[in-house]
Amino acid sequence: MTNGRKSPSEGGIQMPEAKFATESATMSGPLVSGSDHRARLKTDMAHTILRFLCLLSSLISLCFMASAKQSANVSIYGFSFPVYSKWSFAHSFEYLLGMSAAVAAHSLLQLLLSMSKLYKKLPVIPSRNHAWLIFAGDQVFAYAMMSAASAASGVTNLNRTGIRHTPLPDFCKPLHRFCEHIALSIAFGFLSCIVLAISTILDVVWLSKF
Repeated sequence: MTNGRKSPSEGGIQMPEAKFATESATMSGPLVSGSDHRARLKTDMAHTILRFLCLLSSLISLCFMASAKQSANVSIYGFSFPVYSKWSFAHSFEYLLGMSAAVAAHSLLQLLLSMSKLYKKLPVIPSRNHAWLIFAGDQVFAYAMMSAASAASGVTNLNRTGIRHTPLPDFCKPLHRFCEHIALSIAFGFLSCIVLAISTILDVVWLSKF
């Protein structure tokens, strides 16, 4: 029959193509969104792990600094003098202790928020404005922790080597426990700074992708 009607074979060729195109269009959206969801979930988990590591390192730095105190005797020109050393006697040590406490509080707050959102299956970083806010906070704390640890390391090196051209000795020999606590506090302070720096890089990656 050719009176204006399509043959069954012609109708059978067109209908499957239209159906296949419709199915492809409806499947492309879920596939792309699923890939984005997996990438976002990996980023959220990385953020949470970094928060935990930063909290742990800053707390260890805080504990070692707060427990840094010791008394001993120092010999100068054959005379023995009692000495007592404590973290609160140096402004740089107080600065490092204060920054360790601030970074620990910042990391704890961000960790609790991240874990709460992961539990509720919500994005840890819900918007770009929130991402910029976290990026700025991480960067400020990273620079502050670096300056505090650097200042404390300068005083510690002076205590270890003594002062040239003066009879002042190496105070870390009689006060070895005090110097060890200070050194460990500085080391974990630098570690906190490194973790915060990695977190800022991850913030930039998030901002570039989402």
